[in-house]
Amino acid sequence: MQDLNDLVLFAAVVKNNGFSSAARALNIPKSKLSKHVARLEQQLDVRLMERSTRKLRVTEIGQAFYERCESILSGVEAAEAVVAAAKSEPSGVVRLACPLGFTPVVGHILPEFHRRYPGLRILITTTNRRIDLIEERIDVALRVRDQLDTDNNLIVRKLGDSRRRMVASPGLLRRIGPVSIENLGTLPTLSMNEQHVTDTWQLNHAGGTKKDVVHQPIIGCGDFGILEQAAIAGVGIALLPDYYCERGIRNGVLAPVLADWSSNDAIVHLVFTSRLGILPGVRALIDYLANNLPGAFSKCKEVDPPGAMLHAAE
Repeated sequence: MQDLNDLVLFAAVVKNNGFSSAARALNIPKSKLSKHVARLEQQLDVRLMERSTRKLRVTEIGQAFYERCESILSGVEAAEAVVAAAKSEPSGVVRLACPLGFTPVVGHILPEFHRRYPGLRILITTTNRRIDLIEERIDVALRVRDQLDTDNNLIVRKLGDSRRRMVASPGLLRRIGPVSIENLGTLPTLSMNEQHVTDTWQLNHAGGTKKDVVHQPIIGCGDFGILEQAAIAGVGIALLPDYYCERGIRNGVLAPVLADWSSNDAIVHLVFTSRLGILPGVRALIDYLANNLPGAFSKCKEVDPPGAMLHAAE
């Protein structure tokens, strides 16, 4: 394969009708031009130019080769222009991975992002499984973990912390009677564990005590929205993120259960593959999520959950 620099310099000599004028146009030594053209002729095993002390003539094969070089170099310039345009203004497609439980929060802020960057399109994968960003061509992943990701191939940007609390409908609490940490495992519950019929809640008391509660949930689902609706409907006690709990309590459709107990804090963070060479669209989404997601949690608390009024009189 030919060195692209050789093609560029050869084309410059032809275009400028000589080595001296090409050297002045490119601001490089004439000897360098001569060396590159000579190497190109040697590799091709053909004479591209006839030289003399006073005149340069492009051979017939040299002229044909020059025309093809111009076509190639024009294609290279067009390719570079595409990259430059992509790097200058957010546009194109950005792929985001998001846990199911955070879709209401992300959905709350995305319309403003679209208004700010109308040239961007977002493809969102909603799943609770661990995404391989490189293998699945994901640009940014929103994650909620007990610990930050430590993969050396990933860049981590922490957004904040999340905690889950127990809530249930007032009607359910009237039916089942007093709830204690000792009898919690025998009561109807709702769980994020969608794989097993038995689940364990790791709970912390405000005073520092820890307790593992083994229970058999009536519904197991990785989508907090489904669990919230089941809790509002009186199906069971749910362990939900703060913003789900607070909006339900505010509307009277949910009530706190063992308010001194909660889950471990989970770290909300973004992961992406590299700080270098990030396209503007990806950078725009990262910065927007970092700046707006923490505030969106409190705003989502103010939004009535679907069906809240339907069950408010339970």
